[in-house]
Amino acid sequence: MNVERPLRYSVLDLSPIVAGGSAGESFRNTLDLARHAERLGYHRYWLAEHHNIPGIASAATSVVIGYVAGGTSTIRVGSGGIMLPNHAPLVIAEQFGTLESLYPGRIDLGLGRAPGGDMRTARALRRFLGSNGDTFPADVAELTSYFRGTAEGVRAIPGRGLDVPLYLLGSSDFSARLAAELGLPFAFASHFAPEYLHPALAIYRGNFQPSEALAEPYVMVGVNVVAAETDEEGRRLFTSLQQSFLNLIRGVPGEMPPPVEGMEGRWSAQERAGVERMTRYSVVGSAATVRKGLEEIVEATGADEVIATGSIFDQAKRVRSFEIAASVFKEMNERERARAGSP
Repeated sequence: MNVERPLRYSVLDLSPIVAGGSAGESFRNTLDLARHAERLGYHRYWLAEHHNIPGIASAATSVVIGYVAGGTSTIRVGSGGIMLPNHAPLVIAEQFGTLESLYPGRIDLGLGRAPGGDMRTARALRRFLGSNGDTFPADVAELTSYFRGTAEGVRAIPGRGLDVPLYLLGSSDFSARLAAELGLPFAFASHFAPEYLHPALAIYRGNFQPSEALAEPYVMVGVNVVAAETDEEGRRLFTSLQQSFLNLIRGVPGEMPPPVEGMEGRWSAQERAGVERMTRYSVVGSAATVRKGLEEIVEATGADEVIATGSIFDQAKRVRSFEIAASVFKEMNERERARAGSP
């Protein structure tokens, strides 16, 4: 952790739709959490693009970003991320140019190359675009040209000349290499796809080229954070996410289920291994347990920023989890400052 630049901590929200709930309720909960995050000192609040998943409401990501930005005052708001191959780059430049014009200095544009859903849904989204994950570098270059005003004969209005910071997201070495080449910040999706975290970060840092946007590498890591008053309560709340991943593995994604007392008897040994692999970067339990887990992750990754996601069924407990996590992050930074200042 860099004492001169304290660890930043942020929120990644999928606007979860809980069992028996609705998208409207999900959006209201998202804004409620964003307002708490702003008060608690979180640096940014990102929404994620996913499609055809019954438990995730943030499909129209740009729209939800506008809703959250309009209901808050200072926290940065953005995408974690926009799956660029699903869209014409000009449309994204115009959408985020609009957001930046409405909420100047507060909008981030995180970009990914995955479909954000199954391949049938990807085909429905992309139809005649001709884009896919392999066209991502060209798509990013085209998007950048609209913001810079260098695209020949086509202008993004609004968008041209606006400073909308770009971030590349990934779960492999592909976006790590591209982020390094372009000199952009890199966010790794370790909260659900942790296998290539350390190789990708090594590639990113080892190949980083300074740019107008960034002088040195900047790493964000995704972590599932479920904080509660006790370890036992944290583990119980975490079963909602475990069940959601289990349903995904089984090919039957659904709304977020309520927590259960335990997962024994609910999964096979193979399914359990799959869920535990996907959720390896999770810190669950009391403040002390969460702090220990976060310190280990930050130490192992050298992260400049942790972007925490917390899929918790009950909204009040979800807010409380982020309150506990904020106090942990602040304590980590205070400890680091004290350690640096000691003789």
